[in-house]
Amino acid sequence: MRVTVFGAGAIGGYVAAKLGITGAVDLSIVARGAHLDAIRDSGLRLIEAGKETSTQVRAAAQAEELGVQDYVVLALKAHSLAPALDQIAPLLGPNTAVVTMQNGVPWWYFYKCGETLEGTRIDAVDPGGMIWRGIGPERVIGSVVYPAVEVEAPGLIRHVEGTRFSLGEPSGEKSDRVIRLAAELVKAGLQSPVRDDIRSEIWVKLWGNLSFNPISALTGSTLATIVGDDATRALARTMMLEARAIGESLGVRFPVSVDRRIKGAGDVGEHKTSMLQDLERGRPLEIDALVTAVQELGRLTGHSTPTIDIVLALVRRLARERGCYS
Repeated sequence: MRVTVFGAGAIGGYVAAKLGITGAVDLSIVARGAHLDAIRDSGLRLIEAGKETSTQVRAAAQAEELGVQDYVVLALKAHSLAPALDQIAPLLGPNTAVVTMQNGVPWWYFYKCGETLEGTRIDAVDPGGMIWRGIGPERVIGSVVYPAVEVEAPGLIRHVEGTRFSLGEPSGEKSDRVIRLAAELVKAGLQSPVRDDIRSEIWVKLWGNLSFNPISALTGSTLATIVGDDATRALARTMMLEARAIGESLGVRFPVSVDRRIKGAGDVGEHKTSMLQDLERGRPLEIDALVTAVQELGRLTGHSTPTIDIVLALVRRLARERGCYS
């Protein structure tokens, strides 16, 4: 089984390190800069449960060095995907499966969804349908990513918590390709349940990202602080209720209540969301996949999103002023 991880940052590096340690797949990664140099020189290193391990991984700056793959794991952030299409193309053959590990509403959402919006492109995450055409939704295996990991230094990944990578075909089918991939992830020590409704799981994670991420960026607050304050907790709750109405109109099943989801976020403690961390570091923010796309889905389904609209306008303004959104 030939597997390439495209984008070997925190999540991609963690997946590659776990797969590489087992040695059960023909593994490659596409990386760049100091990270690539460190992996080539010293291997891909992982700190997990206080122990450091290292594995030699085939690392390339350009995908054309690697050839056609059986699986391509896309571990880029959503806004980096369209600009990388030409680089990804050499990895794709007629039977290549593409595993999407982006947060937020995925570009393939309306592929084999069984709804009246079948085949609809979501402009917020796929302007002009570039990704739909460039990758092809028929290649997709959806994924919901839960681990907290970070790049501690070039070539060095630190695992903080969590090992679950839920997988699912857009059609809900338990296909051979998704079962084979899940088995390899399990061999590598990761949890990899195969879902027959990956969209509902995407929404449960999106629920928190949609609300807590922009609120944290606007206020500089941690999850515990947002949940502990009556006003910001109420703001997050209202955004989540607006999103739930949209999701349910698309057939999504929410297995937990809004209040339970909020409590779960608060229980994480004094944690800065990824959007706040990116803002502090001057990196592009995942606004469109997490917030703009939900607003767009609201328009498509006839649901108003007044609170989401206000928060989106504010976080866009802030991010533009900081050079983190264009």
